[in-house]
Amino acid sequence: MLREVNFQLFRKLLIRSNHKAITIDIDSSVVNVEGHQEGTAKGFNPKKLGNPCYNLQFAFCDEIKAFVTGYVRSGDTYTSNGAVGLIQEVIAQIQDLGVKITFRMDSGYFDETILETIETLGCTYVIKAKGYPTLVSQATNPSLAFVPGEDGRETAKLVIHLDSWKEARRFIVEWVRKDPTQTAQLSFLAGDEYEYFFFVTNQDRSPEEVIAFYDQRGRCENYIKEAKHDMAVGHLLLQSFWANEAIFQLMMMAYNLFLLFKMDRGMKMEYRQQIKTFRLKYIFLAGKIVRSARKVVMKLSEQYPYQAVFDQCLA
Repeated sequence: MLREVNFQLFRKLLIRSNHKAITIDIDSSVVNVEGHQEGTAKGFNPKKLGNPCYNLQFAFCDEIKAFVTGYVRSGDTYTSNGAVGLIQEVIAQIQDLGVKITFRMDSGYFDETILETIETLGCTYVIKAKGYPTLVSQATNPSLAFVPGEDGRETAKLVIHLDSWKEARRFIVEWVRKDPTQTAQLSFLAGDEYEYFFFVTNQDRSPEEVIAFYDQRGRCENYIKEAKHDMAVGHLLLQSFWANEAIFQLMMMAYNLFLLFKMDRGMKMEYRQQIKTFRLKYIFLAGKIVRSARKVVMKLSEQYPYQAVFDQCLA
């Protein structure tokens, strides 16, 4: 029920934004717990090794910073578990809007079933690939032509049929020269002075454009941090698993309602501000409450630099 409400709220944001093409970033994040909450388990937990945790699945629309959907999972759940169903659900909810959708994910979602699902539903994707031996051997082949790009990186494109896959797909290879000061010892092996990165895509963009597009995925990690720290999603403290799931959905609903508020008020400069920054600028204010003539008046400093925006919020 709450997930359905969140979908409807996202649809409203998407319609008002008037975007005709969007990027959906899917990622997961760990939430530590200190008690014995239902559904927690020991899993991948880089900050507190061996600590029970939840694993949250998120989907964000990068163009409008909005939460699309997501849910709470057990801490030992693998990153891509449930991703196929989530992708199908996202497309089913917004396909009637005629919006072109591109999915962007890290290597935890590098799975042919996910790629097939996106292709079948008529969408595009850019996903970071894992460095399987087949890919590495092709990337280190001297006959592969690399094109110099920005920031000292070079790129190439391949069409490869991985051993366990049904179809061949287009891969982008990026190599970046390793920092000599960070290398423990010299290597005499050809190509060992480079670090390789692989991306699979069904887009027609140039290799440089694909990599630049994928690099923007870092914004999704910032959206997750904002949800966890500013909306307290990182503190799911109830005993019941489903109660924590309901709290998570309500928190993300408030997150999207805040975006809708800023969109309705035409606050373009403040739209991408983090919630904590917005609070400090417009809510946590020094002022004086004056009661006189049956009126209550809040007086702010004459030097308050955001008076115009503050008045716009109250209008």
